[in-house]
Amino acid sequence: GLRQSKLVYSSRQLYQDYSDDLLNKEIQSQKRLDSLTEEPETTSQRLLRRGLTSPESCLQRLSISTSDSLWQDIPCVRGSRILLSMTREDQKLQEAKFELIMSEASYLRSLHVAVDHFQLSTQLRSLLSNQDHQWLFSRLQDVRDVSTTFLTELEEKLEKNIFTFGVCDVVLKHAPEFRRVYLPYVTNQSYQERTFQSLLNTNGGFREALDKLESDPICQRLSLKSFLILPFQRITRLKLLLQNILKRTSPGSPEEEEATEAHHVIEELIRDCNSNVQSMRRTEELIYLNQKIEFECIFPLISQSRWLVKSGEVTALETNLSPGVRKKLTTRPIHLHLFNDCLLLSRPREGSRFLVFDHAAFSDVRGEKCEMKLHGTHKNLFRLFLRRSNRGARTEFLFGTETQSEKLRWISALAPPKEELDLLECHNSQQVQCLRAYKPRENDELGLEKADVVMVMQHSSDGWLEGVRLSDGERGWFPVLHVENINNPEARQRNLQEAQRVKIAKLQLV
Repeated sequence: GLRQSKLVYSSRQLYQDYSDDLLNKEIQSQKRLDSLTEEPETTSQRLLRRGLTSPESCLQRLSISTSDSLWQDIPCVRGSRILLSMTREDQKLQEAKFELIMSEASYLRSLHVAVDHFQLSTQLRSLLSNQDHQWLFSRLQDVRDVSTTFLTELEEKLEKNIFTFGVCDVVLKHAPEFRRVYLPYVTNQSYQERTFQSLLNTNGGFREALDKLESDPICQRLSLKSFLILPFQRITRLKLLLQNILKRTSPGSPEEEEATEAHHVIEELIRDCNSNVQSMRRTEELIYLNQKIEFECIFPLISQSRWLVKSGEVTALETNLSPGVRKKLTTRPIHLHLFNDCLLLSRPREGSRFLVFDHAAFSDVRGEKCEMKLHGTHKNLFRLFLRRSNRGARTEFLFGTETQSEKLRWISALAPPKEELDLLECHNSQQVQCLRAYKPRENDELGLEKADVVMVMQHSSDGWLEGVRLSDGERGWFPVLHVENINNPEARQRNLQEAQRVKIAKLQLV
């Protein structure tokens, strides 16, 4: 049988609040330089003089009220000679490992509420069909079971040697289990969201029962929705916690190698989760578009390897030069559907339908900015060149958009695929960090989580930035309102070096 976790109820905070506090701290640390509290030695030395060391079980006495709990505050660590003999870097490394353990305890505590209070609620169960209940909660109990065994083993490590405990080997050992439960849970997310929405809209009893359950003090004013998205947030967070450990290990050490492997395994899992979700969404999008787009020729739209990159309406500007007539500018709306392998140009029809009048392979398409100034209101112009198209000849269009960001986003989407950046070349680039999570609404946007650090490539005058996230190299557009500048040049330099270090450590993994 499993032993009872000693840490899971020592945390008074549920994971949603716990991790929010940690993210706020991370955001603050970009403004200062060092992310862990300075000068722990002084407290320790003071305590050492008072002879405060305790032989009894440290964990039993450890009451963690908030995310402020540090490893060096554990009674038998505080003031111990071993702590005083450790280097600053080694202390930080232990703190980073301890944070992984404490955050897992808080996460498991939230999972207990999600399963016992919501999923196993008999009242909620009686209001839902089997299928709806299944889609809404999916494999949450499996997620909890895996977290339980994971935390138990982490705690055993911590108790066995509180000064040199490791966590990365435990992550590697549990990685196959993480994959077994997280992949289906996250892949099911779009069904989960849809089921949840439709139940709220159509099932009055469900909404009522939910309000009652959510108002129970055990939820600490958090909604069921915030509990349901925990697994994906946790797996992403786990990657960042491992990254924090990795960057504190000494280069070339076995510890560095183990941390790199653990980080890599979780990163792969996140990538697979994302690509499952993405391919489901892409297929649905193609099926939907296939009903809306009409071709004058035969063009099979649905294909396994095709996805929509960007779509939207632009204004085509044409000058007609009939003999004897004054040069006249005419405008007409054209809808562009840009896929990864082709571009469709169509005329908008009633009922959001489209009639395609030309299409071209992506490799034959080029967009570029247009500096030409036209009279009147046509400000945001760009040119589109088709080297060859379905109609045969080389064609050129002049398009206008409503906003500057739309223009820049089209030019960016039409550009050939970008090279991977050399991070160390970018020390002058602007960096921002995310203050409020951003959920992308269009395909060329970058979803952001709080505390994400993004290197900015370009910005528009109407409040949009294009950038590359340092932790995974993903690129896209996002609103400036969700981020703030990182003004400290040392902080920017450190962010680049850390991202570079993870990249180099990855290359050693063969």
